[in-house]
Amino acid sequence: MTEPGAATASPAAPASPSDWWQDAVVYQIYPRSFLDTDGDGVGDLPGIIDRLDYLRDLGVDAVWLSPIYPSPGLDVGYDVSDHSRVDPIFGTEADFDRLVAETHRRGMKLVLDLVMNHTSDRHAWFEASRSSRDNPYADWYLWRDPAGYAADGTPLPPNNWVSFFGGSGWQWEPRRNQFYEHTFLVEQPDLNWRNPQVEAAQMAMVRGWLERGVDGFRLDVFNAFLKDPDLASNPEQPGATAWNRQRHVNDRDQPDFVDLLARFRALVDEYPGRFTVGELFDGGPEQAATMTGGDHLVFDWEFITAPWSAAAFRELVERRERLFGPDRRPTLVFSNHDQPRQASRFAASAGTDDIDAVAKAAAMLLVGLRGTPFLYFGEELGMVDVAIPADEIVDPPARIAGPDFPWWNRDQCRTPMAWTSGPMAGFTTGRPWLRTGDYARHHNVAAESADPDSVLSTYRRLLAARREVEALRRGSYETLDAGDSDVFAWRRAAGGSTAVVAVNFAAAERRIRVPRGDAVRAVAGTHLDPPAPDADGGLTLRPFEGVILTSG
Repeated sequence: MTEPGAATASPAAPASPSDWWQDAVVYQIYPRSFLDTDGDGVGDLPGIIDRLDYLRDLGVDAVWLSPIYPSPGLDVGYDVSDHSRVDPIFGTEADFDRLVAETHRRGMKLVLDLVMNHTSDRHAWFEASRSSRDNPYADWYLWRDPAGYAADGTPLPPNNWVSFFGGSGWQWEPRRNQFYEHTFLVEQPDLNWRNPQVEAAQMAMVRGWLERGVDGFRLDVFNAFLKDPDLASNPEQPGATAWNRQRHVNDRDQPDFVDLLARFRALVDEYPGRFTVGELFDGGPEQAATMTGGDHLVFDWEFITAPWSAAAFRELVERRERLFGPDRRPTLVFSNHDQPRQASRFAASAGTDDIDAVAKAAAMLLVGLRGTPFLYFGEELGMVDVAIPADEIVDPPARIAGPDFPWWNRDQCRTPMAWTSGPMAGFTTGRPWLRTGDYARHHNVAAESADPDSVLSTYRRLLAARREVEALRRGSYETLDAGDSDVFAWRRAAGGSTAVVAVNFAAAERRIRVPRGDAVRAVAGTHLDPPAPDADGGLTLRPFEGVILTSG
């Protein structure tokens, strides 16, 4: 197929061959939803290969794939039954090797999603482990005897841990007469990382992918790998749901995790230029900053939960700058496969129907702030959440949600990429695994490529500006007082390169003032005709407008 004021400073880090990720824009692909080439309704690796030129021309430097491993699909790929192979639903091993080669041929990197906290209950390791207490895999998962028995003989869980997906975190296995622990679905048993054999097996798997040319890894819920050695109960606290009625001090964030992470990075560092990013499970930037270092970054979710407000973003960014300081690099993440799409979320928060304008303004924030940007597929089109009827829900937790377990259906942000306005949005010739949205009639790659004022064309301009202006990639950060509380403005500087970025969060015009010496020429903006400052540094921003200014 073919494509139709107050300052907080942080100096730029020196360039080196291994830290390509400092300059990179990372694009997350949810493989099931990107492009289907065989008509089965599920995206595949050949589809990704077919669109690598699109990604390169967009301005993407690295492609991150959500899990592509064999899986029963009960958590839509995050319940892995074999970490070392490609699921045939996505293609062959040869397809994967070709994807690596074609990605590299275009000067881009390939990053895999590693799910190492747990496996599927159909993984060969767990099938052996659950069979008896004395087999070679018996201690590869977290097994415990019951704490006792109820009056009717029902075994009682070993402690009070709960599942993030609702209910107890323990499941009874009659073949062993023991419970096993699961942070997520019952069918996703947690591995016992304190068993050296488990660690060795995981490291061997990682080395296998590195040998195949993978450039890095995203580590799913990585701070949950280690649990309290004694599996002590969590302290109780007031909360609206079972999960947040506990302080999760014993089922994640263990003191010796830093040593495990160091061992993991030591292996990855044997292959120069490899990058890793950890998904912080239920934590904030304070924790993310302490776990960031070298070629390892950490996601936190404050941007995803932030309201659309200049004051909120300014405060959030300044706090992150203080926490990360000059030697650690934050991540910029506004959406992903688990969260509402940024265009839908920010437009709702802004109280506007002009979703495209807010999508463009969010693009300016993603491109202009200090950190490594992670762009979720389709956000460059301004894709929105799609309502999924109850009888079409795929996301397992959404099917069991209730009063004590509220859950946002993740299907809504996982719907297929819109390539054309034709049948099935050009995603498949069959029936897609999830429905496409009405937005695809106008918000698709073909239509937006032809419109210089589209969200896609705006992303292309902004990402090109980021490549042109060194300060946007590696520059320090300084908040500027633009003279209006609805406008968030900042200055970036690296060597002789400077840039001033300003974003109007309001649905009305705002008149601001910027430092004239640093902001003479408009490099790019959310509009085709971005404003340049007058002789006094004054300029007017239209509703939701953003602009990048330089001194040259």
